Amino acid sequence: MILTLASKELRSLFSSPLAWIVLALLQLILAWVFLMRLDSFLELQPRLAQLANAPGASEIVTALLFSAAAVILMMATPIFGMRLIAEERRNRTMPLLMSAPISMTQIVLGKFIGLCVFLLVPVALASAMGLALKAGGEIDLGLLACNALGLALLAATFAAVGLFASSLTRQPILAAVLTLGLLLASWLASLASADSAAALQLLSVTRRFESFNGGLVDSADLAWHALVIALFLALTIRRLDRDRLVGHAA
Repeated sequence: MILTLASKELRSLFSSPLAWIVLALLQLILAWVFLMRLDSFLELQPRLAQLANAPGASEIVTALLFSAAAVILMMATPIFGMRLIAEERRNRTMPLLMSAPISMTQIVLGKFIGLCVFLLVPVALASAMGLALKAGGEIDLGLLACNALGLALLAATFAAVGLFASSLTRQPILAAVLTLGLLLASWLASLASADSAAALQLLSVTRRFESFNGGLVDSADLAWHALVIALFLALTIRRLDRDRLVGHAA
């Protein structure tokens, strides 16, 4: 049943003109960043060739491409996820879904997985651009894999936050604003303190991407993403369970 719901959400996203427009804009921006970084690398290449242990295309192009993709995805995810539950409420189909012989956990996981699979599209596009550098020389496949993993985890975290925000309202636009507000607050937490050990840094979702962006898979970052995803999914389930108990989906 979870996979059925995920498939339904995935089809709904791929049939949305807005989703395709946002994907196209996202790809356009990523392509522009990629070409700008590649142009900078080609200009620097003669000087880099004279240095020992000089950074290569992976460090100068790929890492910065994924860094930009993380910020762009943070802005785009609220648009992709705003309809997940809010649209069901607005169309008054949520009571029908709640009355089905499935649990709230299955509903939430199905919608979450559907959105996560959709968000893998921009992750794959960024990875394909990074992999395209192999046509012109050697690249650091380990760095590329770390960045792809980090971006995929970011996308899953953004999806969990978006799903929770969508469960709080029947207005998709308001859900998008709430999601963006939560994600921006998390991003600003990393700017509020330069001390990496500060408590505010624990709230920063983009701070957790830095290790992956540098080619390092940190178990603490993996655990952080798992905990945050589980927390927001649990909050969403609790919210929908409350709606089911009180007998409405408003």
